[in-house]
Amino acid sequence: MTNLPLSWTELEALTDFHIDMVNGPTNAQARLRLFGLTQSDVRVTLYRDHHAWCPYCQKVWLWLEEKQIPYRIEKVTMFCYGEKEHWYKRKVPSGMLPAIELDGRIITESDDILIALEQVFGSLGPGMKDPVVIPLRRLERLLFRAWCDWLCYRTGSQHQFIGVVAMVEEVLGSTPGPYFLDEFSTADVIFTPYIERMNASLYYYKGYSLREENPGLAAWFAGMESRPTYRGTQSDFHTHAHDLPPQMGGCWENGEPQMQRNKARVDHGPWAGLPDVTYPEPQNSRAEALQRVLKHRTNIIRVNPADDRLLDEALRCALTYMMTSVACTPPPGSDLALRYLRDRISVPRDMSIYAAKHLRASLEATAALAGDGESPPLPTTHRRDQNPANFVRN
Repeated sequence: MTNLPLSWTELEALTDFHIDMVNGPTNAQARLRLFGLTQSDVRVTLYRDHHAWCPYCQKVWLWLEEKQIPYRIEKVTMFCYGEKEHWYKRKVPSGMLPAIELDGRIITESDDILIALEQVFGSLGPGMKDPVVIPLRRLERLLFRAWCDWLCYRTGSQHQFIGVVAMVEEVLGSTPGPYFLDEFSTADVIFTPYIERMNASLYYYKGYSLREENPGLAAWFAGMESRPTYRGTQSDFHTHAHDLPPQMGGCWENGEPQMQRNKARVDHGPWAGLPDVTYPEPQNSRAEALQRVLKHRTNIIRVNPADDRLLDEALRCALTYMMTSVACTPPPGSDLALRYLRDRISVPRDMSIYAAKHLRASLEATAALAGDGESPPLPTTHRRDQNPANFVRN
């Protein structure tokens, strides 16, 4: 006897997930953040990308969240996944992201933005121009260049990157806690975006686990994950492995056995236990994933290449399995449709890491009941398949 999937109404009854986007924990869906203050206290507008893929946007976003500066958010399309909005080009002719509007003044370049914010709101620990921070800013740029050289070029040097990581480990080992200075500070905000992306990309393209190979960085990640601010901006291996190639101009696989194993796991699972997150899973992760799918299900179904009715039933099968552990065989031919969606869940744009892991696992388990067909590989020179124009405003 074949189990039938729950109806949309029955699925809706299984989630009461809700967060206060304005005053609650850091989240990627917010358009306004007040931290208990009022809209009259807002002096800053942050312009960042729709998908939360931009590393420099994450840096400013994390700083504002840590300082709890009331701000508005306007989301802009990155060139790699769609046409930049005309209204933004009129405001920022270069189209650069991020930008802020501070008391009516437009500022671009993430470092200049942080310096300007410090001048108005004070620094986060030692500031950008503090003598203890300046050498760390240089080290971050040195690490970034070594990563780019290894990741983006066929002849890039792993040895050079490992050498710079050793310097980072020495700095982290010289402080009493997990952070780059004695306490969490601007220095950690500066390092966060690219260390997160290094952890993901090198695991996937080189078979190298930055977090597992380096105790100082492992402790740093754990320290960062203890902060709700970081958890709200944090992405996962699958998202970064596939958002980076068009941004970086390509990422080179080394083809070694460990790399192949890592790649297969990131793409096809199991996703539980990957070294992209270690903090305890929230109890409401599945409810979060379900709520986010319910909110956008009409467009999720519309943009999928599969027939709408086929995907409607298949998606309900996957969500039924995620919420009840009852397997429902989806309609024939839905394996490609479910895997198309599996590959396009974006963290944290759509949901948090653990929610995404559950949703991917349920989509894959349900797809496997229909067949072993894979959707076409994700594009690497652009990500127009993720054009935000296809989705409603969050």
